[in-house]
Amino acid sequence: MAEWSLLHAHLHQTLKQRQLLPKQQRLLVAVSGGQDSLCLLHLLLNLQPKWSWQLGIAHCNHCWRPDAETNASYVRELARALQIPYFVATAPERPKSEASARQWRYQALTEIAVAQNYAYVVTGHTASDRAETLLYNLIRGSGTDGLQALCWQRTLSPEVQLVRPMLTITRTETAAFCQTHHLNVWEDATNQDLKYARNRIRAELLPYLKSHFNPQVEQTLAQTAELLQAEVEYWESATEAWWQQVISGADAASQDANQAAQLESNHPASATAIHRVRLRSAPLALQRRVLRKLLLLLLPTAPTFEHIEKLLLLLNAPNRSQTDPFPGGLIAQVEGDWIRLSTATPINKPD
Repeated sequence: MAEWSLLHAHLHQTLKQRQLLPKQQRLLVAVSGGQDSLCLLHLLLNLQPKWSWQLGIAHCNHCWRPDAETNASYVRELARALQIPYFVATAPERPKSEASARQWRYQALTEIAVAQNYAYVVTGHTASDRAETLLYNLIRGSGTDGLQALCWQRTLSPEVQLVRPMLTITRTETAAFCQTHHLNVWEDATNQDLKYARNRIRAELLPYLKSHFNPQVEQTLAQTAELLQAEVEYWESATEAWWQQVISGADAASQDANQAAQLESNHPASATAIHRVRLRSAPLALQRRVLRKLLLLLLPTAPTFEHIEKLLLLLNAPNRSQTDPFPGGLIAQVEGDWIRLSTATPINKPD
């Protein structure tokens, strides 16, 4: 076992306090060969005697670099040397974007975990990744849900949990750990390619912020993401409570049964109605969240700020007011106390 370091103690304490990876569990560690995943793997391996885990290594080959096969072979040899089971997933075709690569990667990790009976997939995301993600999503115009991305854990499938135990450890710390323990880091050339927005944030924006605004900017932004995560959990709970009151068929409809029945009789089952008078009494933040939830269910693409605001204006609009079409042809129209959304041609068009 490697010499016990402050980083070992930090991760050990984090796992105990947050109860992220219970004892005697089967853990599938996602390993790219880079410094963060190597640091995570060796920390878990060193802590294994205290936690009695069974570790496995999974590598995802995206096939978008000339050295991708060599990279996979490197991780396979690493697993063999450490005497840890090794699994590899190879993309059937080269991902077209970072988003599609990420989607495929988590799907592949989930499939391996389910097939090999691993209850947890563990990744080496750090506080630096969390800071970069917050900035990336902020620049793109995300709301609080996007800003708090990279949470400590989330469900990948009914049998598998994704866990990110290093979210309070920076990339500087993982690099120092690898250097101190003489770990052979696989250098991914794409990390230096500035055509990717995340790389520009990492190589240009964050160093500038460190130099000119806050030397601890990574930790500060990571802490902000942590605060937002708790607040998003609260807002999601409050949104669900209001949703049950204002959506057609819930409390609102049952208390206004005649109008709800009329809506259902006049319009096909594809129509969806929301009780705008009840929703008007909610705080503005919750109004937006309820309407966003509705649009997420109905639109073929994620709703934008403009989509939500367009629907929000109907809460106080005159009867028979309507929106122009949303993506997919959906139209929202005011009918008394309700807003009806349907792809059908609205009745009672305003003059």
